[in-house]
Amino acid sequence: MAADTPVDILQKVLENEILQSAKVVEEHLDAEIQKLDQMDEDELEHLKQRRLEALRKSQQQKQEWLSKGHGEYREIPSERDFFQEVKESKNVVCHFYRDTTFRCQIMDKHLTVLAKKHIETKFLKLNAEKSPFLCERLRIKVIPTLALIKDGKTQDYVVGFTDLGNTDDFTTETLEWRLGCADVINYSGNLMEPPFQSQKKYGTSFTKLDKKTIRGKIYDSDSDDD
Repeated sequence: MAADTPVDILQKVLENEILQSAKVVEEHLDAEIQKLDQMDEDELEHLKQRRLEALRKSQQQKQEWLSKGHGEYREIPSERDFFQEVKESKNVVCHFYRDTTFRCQIMDKHLTVLAKKHIETKFLKLNAEKSPFLCERLRIKVIPTLALIKDGKTQDYVVGFTDLGNTDDFTTETLEWRLGCADVINYSGNLMEPPFQSQKKYGTSFTKLDKKTIRGKIYDSDSDDD
């Protein structure tokens, strides 16, 4: 009888892992079914009411977010509006952009998608050239820059595309992962595995601004086309 080839061995290992995973899922389902079978009518009714209450609260929260401008990627006209918008929401992503910088348009495209997906976070954009006081206060120098804000305080920055694989072709999922690392969105993926095309090539280091460093008002562009 011929010995198993490496391919045969690999196939058997995979089959065994699949069977083990299926067994774990089956045991979990059996335990849940058994738990339900052991409940009386009062317990089942209580469980139903708890789930309905959780659903009701979730819908109320969603409506509150939408009433505050969540769910869409919006431009705010002035620095004064920025402070009011940030005050209203727990999580805010603000894109400081410039009309003549091509990479800002790339960022716009991804933020438009994420704003609809993550309504728990407010997504804004503000023209850096029209907000010199705010840019100086937040030390915004490179365009585009995302200010990531929690509870009214700027916690982190995405400066240019460095954290996004250093390429114009980064995916929306990559930006979503980066925002998840800053905890400004509810990220369901694995933060330990950035969705870069080549993790070894791009690395996983972040660009964080030193809040004590004084920066000027002249903005550098992260775009080669500018």
